[in-house]
Amino acid sequence: MKLYKMSCDIDLAKLMQKMGVDKPGIEIMKKKKCEYVFYIKDISCGAANILKQDALSIGAELAVPIGVPNCQNKIFDALLLCNKKQLEILSKKELAQPFKLKELAKQLKEFTKLPKFPLKIMGVINANDDSFFEGSRFQGKEALSAIEKMINDGAKIIDIGGVSSRPGSEYPGVDEELRRVKPIIDEIYDSRLYEKALFSIDTFVPEVLEYALDRGFKIANDITGLESDEYAKIAAKYNASVVIMHKKGDPKNMQKNPFYENVILEVDDFFKERIEKAKSFGVKDIILDVGIGFGKRLEDNLALIKHMEHFLHFGYELLIGASRKSMIDMIMKKEGLSTTPQERLPGTLILHAQAVGNGVSIVRCHDVKEHFQALKVFEELREFDI
Repeated sequence: MKLYKMSCDIDLAKLMQKMGVDKPGIEIMKKKKCEYVFYIKDISCGAANILKQDALSIGAELAVPIGVPNCQNKIFDALLLCNKKQLEILSKKELAQPFKLKELAKQLKEFTKLPKFPLKIMGVINANDDSFFEGSRFQGKEALSAIEKMINDGAKIIDIGGVSSRPGSEYPGVDEELRRVKPIIDEIYDSRLYEKALFSIDTFVPEVLEYALDRGFKIANDITGLESDEYAKIAAKYNASVVIMHKKGDPKNMQKNPFYENVILEVDDFFKERIEKAKSFGVKDIILDVGIGFGKRLEDNLALIKHMEHFLHFGYELLIGASRKSMIDMIMKKEGLSTTPQERLPGTLILHAQAVGNGVSIVRCHDVKEHFQALKVFEELREFDI
């Protein structure tokens, strides 16, 4: 039995109809004010009946398919609708119940106090000449000027990478990656730019990571999600923050027919495993990245952004990196229009603002100045209260 927190910005009636909830029940529950919606997968009949009675007793709701009261099937999916107070009560009350409801209660408790983090913009600098977006490619002194501009435009973090991870790309080798990033890393170190912003190295290679961390970098941005033990050891040695990113497959093949039964739960399972690994090696500060476009279909990317707040239950900062990615083009093609990466800034800003509204606190982007303005306006609107 697993659960995930869903955005309130969903068509509850449509979802309940798909689940097999009876029409009278749908009519009652779709009128409920939404504060917390949890999708519970594979709940037993006995557990569902107990949870439903406990939910109703405090004014919450559990939507279940027709046949649950009579246990026509052993396993069901259910939808829990509640407010914060009801969530707190259920997270305690179910601890005393049978049918694995104790485990469910522990999961619910993680959502009673979701953390909030200050918003930070992460600017992207690519030292390779095959990045999918030309505007992020910089070399030597030119890179230094671009970094200083990003910092002045509002970036709190600068992410330096020397290898393209776009779909279909191949890794050029450790020596080549080091050859590309060393000059920029050295320039940052010699000019003490690391005193003006946090620097992140976008690499999955231990040798490249250590070179950067030894020269003032503080963040290890790993697209493999801490696959390498040696990488984890080095990150812990330097007390670096680690970005654990989810991907399915490798850049060369990751977009060849990816499939998820439930992308939220699969990414959640991955994070749980890699967080445990990070902790076992002594990594203390973790950032989670769902990996938009890394072995994901359009519907997977949309689901992850829409229900992003779910992943805050781990207690760590969330990072989004949808900047100018092909999912924007996929959406526009539905309207008969094609877009190049150079034409995708408007879509990028919308995706990133939505993600920030859903719990993201680190926005990785190519266009720092535009993001700084857009997200400041977004935050002002969101926080305004008369």
